[in-house]
Amino acid sequence: MAKQTEQFHFYATKEEADIIHQRMEEAGVKNKCAYLREMAVNGYIINVELHDVKEMTGLLGRYGNNINQIARRANESGSVSTGDVRMIQNQMRELYDMLHRILNRISDIF
Repeated sequence: MAKQTEQFHFYATKEEADIIHQRMEEAGVKNKCAYLREMAVNGYIINVELHDVKEMTGLLGRYGNNINQIARRANESGSVSTGDVRMIQNQMRELYDMLHRILNRISDIF
């Protein structure tokens, strides 16, 4: 990274300063100079929270395992219980709802 030799100074109102601090906190940035430089050069900072995506990935693995076990039982016995079908339907609904929430938050960013 090139040495930073140029300085920029500006004044802000109390309200503007509060907004800057709030946006820094939302972006997870603690260094004001780094935040202001990034905003001035690139125009925006996107902080992606992947907790829900990681949780959903784990659920997909567990639910996929459940489906495999049910398929194995169906192949052995020739039938699937209504309880198993309901469980899969509920799990798929939960995944769909989680994905819908994630996509809504992403669309709010853009």
